[in-house]
Amino acid sequence: MRKSDEIRNKPSIQSIHKTYEYENNIPPRGFFINGRPALTQIDPDKVGDYVIVLVRDALCAYGEDPAKVVADRLERSELIGQSGMFTSYSGWYKGAHITAVSGGSGAPEMELILYDYMEFTNASTFIRLGGSGGFGDGVNPGDLVIASGAVRGEGMTRAYIDAGYPAAAHYEVVLAMVQAAETVKHPYHVGVTVSCDSDYVGGGRPGVGGYLQPRNMEHAAVYNRAGCLNGDRESSAIITLSALFGRRGGSVCSVSDNMCSGARFTEGIGHNYALDVVLEGCANLHRMDTQKGEKSNWYPELAEKES
Repeated sequence: MRKSDEIRNKPSIQSIHKTYEYENNIPPRGFFINGRPALTQIDPDKVGDYVIVLVRDALCAYGEDPAKVVADRLERSELIGQSGMFTSYSGWYKGAHITAVSGGSGAPEMELILYDYMEFTNASTFIRLGGSGGFGDGVNPGDLVIASGAVRGEGMTRAYIDAGYPAAAHYEVVLAMVQAAETVKHPYHVGVTVSCDSDYVGGGRPGVGGYLQPRNMEHAAVYNRAGCLNGDRESSAIITLSALFGRRGGSVCSVSDNMCSGARFTEGIGHNYALDVVLEGCANLHRMDTQKGEKSNWYPELAEKES
């Protein structure tokens, strides 16, 4: 059974649909083009268990579509979806069946990707791989941030659940990525990522013509005092929707600058290491999932039993 059908079969969900005025006017699984989910055009049968979500971000200096950059690191990779909005490749890395999907930036774009992937596949894990700006003390350009959670400063997830619902990265994803970062031997931090819709004034950066309001001036300092490490536009969307719909969510971002410390921007710095960490982290998750067997949660003794 698809995970989406498990949600659909919940009595609490069904009771809402019984009173929904437009129930018979809305396609129950969304839109299709040529028999495939319309927005991503993926072949659901070819989606891997571990989905890496990327943004076509000039600041990361990919050089080509980021999904293709990931695909070039995979074995037996193939294009499994191309819609004009989103590009998806699947392949294998150290036994892990991985899909990389790229698109535009921001939480609303993440919603479109995640709907197709979560409605039509049983992929267990969704990981944001991207760039970010630093807020935290000691977070330097080129460092990586593995999110333990995210501030839901964007608006999309509030359409799903009120702001008090936590955007907590799944502990297995955090553990797997930490282990990978230790293997790659690149500087990293674990902590809270801030996700905002506004990349400029929302993150404390001046807008057009230096535009700022008094409330904008304090954003970066507030996040720094709160111990937040970095800021992006997507992590909270992936982490929150993953939790809502029974998946594991997480985020690994490279840091290109730090406005609180004054460290200047360098495009793409550290981002190849972020890709290394996420791929190794997916391989770690695959091993952890194999060790779990029928158990719901991984814990260290399972690895000891295997060895």
